[in-house]
Amino acid sequence: MEVKFMKVVAITAERKTQVFEIDKPVPTAGQVLIRIHACALCTFEQRVFTQMTKKTLPYVGGHEFAGLIEELGAGVSPVDYPIGAKVAVRVLQSCGTCYYCRHGQENLCTKAYAKSSAAAGTLTPNGLGEYIAVNINQVYFLSDDTPYEQAVFVEPFACVLNSIERGQIELGDDVVVIGGGIMGVLHVIAAKMSGARVILSEPDPQRGEMAKKYGADIVLNPKEVDVVAKVKEITGGEGANVVFNTTPIAAIAAQAVAMTAQMGRCIFYSSIHPDNPIEISPNGIHNTEVIITGSKSPSIKSFDTSARILSKGIVDLTPLLTESYEKQDADTAFERACSMDTYRVMIKF
Repeated sequence: MEVKFMKVVAITAERKTQVFEIDKPVPTAGQVLIRIHACALCTFEQRVFTQMTKKTLPYVGGHEFAGLIEELGAGVSPVDYPIGAKVAVRVLQSCGTCYYCRHGQENLCTKAYAKSSAAAGTLTPNGLGEYIAVNINQVYFLSDDTPYEQAVFVEPFACVLNSIERGQIELGDDVVVIGGGIMGVLHVIAAKMSGARVILSEPDPQRGEMAKKYGADIVLNPKEVDVVAKVKEITGGEGANVVFNTTPIAAIAAQAVAMTAQMGRCIFYSSIHPDNPIEISPNGIHNTEVIITGSKSPSIKSFDTSARILSKGIVDLTPLLTESYEKQDADTAFERACSMDTYRVMIKF
């Protein structure tokens, strides 16, 4: 008997979730139906859970997920998109016609969120559910032996790889990563893969040790040292060639600029909460030619690169999947995801 309904996890109030039953999606022409098996809880969904970010409730989030192709829409080749293939999904859609899409910056597409299931939020299929129908150009194949504890990192690692591209790291560069949470550690990994000496600024000793396991060369505790002065000292007075701020704290964004070397690149990776202004010396920028830029969402290229790296096992991110829970335990999963002693938490479907 054909199943016509599916379960989703929705945020219903501050720090409250509920499992709902909704219609199972049917793939239309050019789409595939994905049976989702795991979805990690991004910081964005965590902010909705705590109501730091307001969305229409009940809200079904989820964009860090993976699963298997279960059904094909009309016109989709079963050779190119075989039933049972393991995949990750880039939920952001690109219109292909706006200025940004046509200049290779589809992560900035003016219609990306309007067209994305991630924007819908209400009781509609999304990553925190059993099924989702997506266009075939949103699908990225993974090897059959890629564990879901690795597969759910395709999207967040893709975001980081887009950030790394903004940084334009060169072999032998000094790179500072501020923040040793999940995104900080992923930046450490990618910066090391790019041939840099990596300095991490992180006050938590356990997070510092995890970053060292993934290649951080030097870990500085900002509670114990003046990080800007120490980075200048380590780099012979120059500062870091590239600095990535992965924290949501405005004052640290100012610190990131201060430790960037002449001709260096300072990347504001994280969104800032609250979005307080910072002071920057216009003359300082003029005299040093420092580039200050941001990084938002995964590009198509970075998503593809992430899927390839993780599918091939070039780096093992499974130790960063701290805990996993069944959908009925979503409240606990969210609470643990919001805790400082976890990296990523996933819900299984």
